[in-house]
Amino acid sequence: MDRHQIDNGRVSAVIKADGAELCSLRIADGTADGCELLWQAGPVWPRHAPVLFPIVGRLKGDRLTHCGTDYPMTQHGFARDRRFAWVDHGPHSCRLSLADDAETRRRYPFAFRLDVTYALDGDSLLVSHLVSNPGPEELPASLGAHPAFRWPLADGIPKDAHEIEFDADEPAPVRRIDGGLLKPEAFPTPIRNRRLPLDASLFAEDALILDHPASRSVRYSAPGAPAIEVSWSGFEQLGLWSKPGGDFLCIEPWHGFASPAGFDGPFSAKPGLMRIPPGGQRELSYRVTFS
Repeated sequence: MDRHQIDNGRVSAVIKADGAELCSLRIADGTADGCELLWQAGPVWPRHAPVLFPIVGRLKGDRLTHCGTDYPMTQHGFARDRRFAWVDHGPHSCRLSLADDAETRRRYPFAFRLDVTYALDGDSLLVSHLVSNPGPEELPASLGAHPAFRWPLADGIPKDAHEIEFDADEPAPVRRIDGGLLKPEAFPTPIRNRRLPLDASLFAEDALILDHPASRSVRYSAPGAPAIEVSWSGFEQLGLWSKPGGDFLCIEPWHGFASPAGFDGPFSAKPGLMRIPPGGQRELSYRVTFS
């Protein structure tokens, strides 16, 4: 089965086996199909909501070093390009799984299992990620969500009429990347009074990164359009991103980030990683709620 749809009459979602990727997210609006709020993978960026694992961002030289051996590892890892197995699927939820195999070990020499569950709950979609370590050594890994929402949220609304509201004050500086790697310096935050007015110029230098956000939820809205709240648990960073020419805004809870530009050590020493002991697990989730 390539795709599975879940629907509770208020929210519907379509998930595909390739990458365990959410590829449609609609709310009921009185029409037969409902209102689509997820970016539909246009030529500017041909994805919808990829799962980032076992890294977020890039590693220096696109290589992972472990025990003196280099392994090729491209940006955001391999999970988004692997086919997951269906564990179960029903009318309101589904679960998919990816485990290490000979192909992953050529790029990432660790045992792992990644389960992704999608479940509808009223006006919300809950996406849960369970990272398990079945191996004999510590599992160093990052994981990120990357959902791309429509921007503008509805036809006819200017892009600069949109804003993000944070649930806590965010006075800390933000981080930026250059060539896919984390810049060493921090930058003054553009967030004022918990609000970030959205403008394409925010992303002229790639993603806007909150590496220590105080917030655990944000509200994305514009007058005359449905509002979207994204909340998260277990994730420690937040990325915001769009691409020139793309009518989408990515709201990305992460655990991990790109390698600092000056970092050249072994992967296990990279900043931002989860470090899961043998037999251990780590659960990370985010919820999308409509109003």
